[in-house]
Amino acid sequence: MRRTLHISICLAGLAALAAHAEIVDRIAVSVGNRVITESDLYREIRLTAFLNGQKLDFSPESKRQTAERLVDQRLMRTELDMSRYLLPSTEESDAALKELKSRFPDDAAYRRGLAEYGIREDDLKARLAWQLTLVRFIDVRFRAGIQVGDEEIRNYFNQHLRPVLEKTHPGQPLSLDDYRDRIEQTLTGEAADQQAEQWLKRARSRNRIVYHDEVFR
Repeated sequence: MRRTLHISICLAGLAALAAHAEIVDRIAVSVGNRVITESDLYREIRLTAFLNGQKLDFSPESKRQTAERLVDQRLMRTELDMSRYLLPSTEESDAALKELKSRFPDDAAYRRGLAEYGIREDDLKARLAWQLTLVRFIDVRFRAGIQVGDEEIRNYFNQHLRPVLEKTHPGQPLSLDDYRDRIEQTLTGEAADQQAEQWLKRARSRNRIVYHDEVFR
């Protein structure tokens, strides 16, 4: 009888733990055979707000927008896992963290910021490393093959830059060559973003993505 009672108590305890775990860290989105949990959403919201100097926003709309961003990141991570992209070094990640800390008056202010947003430094380091990885992924995957022609540069200068420059610097001679590199970088970035968006659309269509609405209420 005691053995039966002990087993019943254990099973009840396990059931309670399972129920608690479900409440604490529910699945927010399923992406193929991978998942994004509710805690992933909250961590991303905290990190993004901290990095952008914004107020924390856990509204349903904010969580949904964050989920969309995490889905894109999960698809990119899958591509990275299957390919041989050069990941950022420890030195690069440490440099990114050092640059971030320089925005604060001192280390104590930085630590208070982490505490205010409920962030662990390890999570922040991982986020900064991911940002470096993402930039490198886009550069290699999309930017590398983009060619911007002289006509495109000239059209951009005449249609976008020249009208602004003529208003801000009336009577000043304007030379396309002074802005060529900047325009080329802008057009290359826009083309890379467009290619990345198209790639993500195709990647989304190839994966079953399920949003669990109860998390976004």
